[in-house]
Amino acid sequence: MESTAYTQADLQNFYDELFDHERQALADRLEQVSARLAKVGPRIKPGRGGREWSDHQVLAHIAGLSKFYGVIIHRISSGKVTEVDLLGGTNLRDAAIDQMSQIEPSELLRATLADHARTVNLLRTVEASSLRREATDASSGRYSAEFLARYPLINHLEEHVDQLERSLVQA
Repeated sequence: MESTAYTQADLQNFYDELFDHERQALADRLEQVSARLAKVGPRIKPGRGGREWSDHQVLAHIAGLSKFYGVIIHRISSGKVTEVDLLGGTNLRDAAIDQMSQIEPSELLRATLADHARTVNLLRTVEASSLRREATDASSGRYSAEFLARYPLINHLEEHVDQLERSLVQA
């Protein structure tokens, strides 16, 4: 039973502990999806797709979003930026995929895993309150570093690694 002497500071400390636990869980998820990618990545063959992205192009997309969101999360959580242009970054996606798919899959994989390791390290070491820092998006509101880590980075990576695993099982 909680004491009636429980203060706002006690409540905030409780929330900070929960958020710190969740920060570690995010790092765990990123490590897990990165390990899955490390397992399937060596089986990706170079090449472009027709109407659908090839596995190589999916890997190029993963490489680009891993770098982009890893840097943005770092910059927001460190207080270095307070404004971002997420739509502008997204609009560069297809050109970035074309450019990055010129790189051998093994090199893309190596760079992507290194980016993931840096972001995992950030998630494991940054103060939980730093991940709550927000940046104003040029077109659609405010986003915290934690939100960007959870959804457009980790959740999106999980979707694409699922896609690669399915594709490479069929191959």
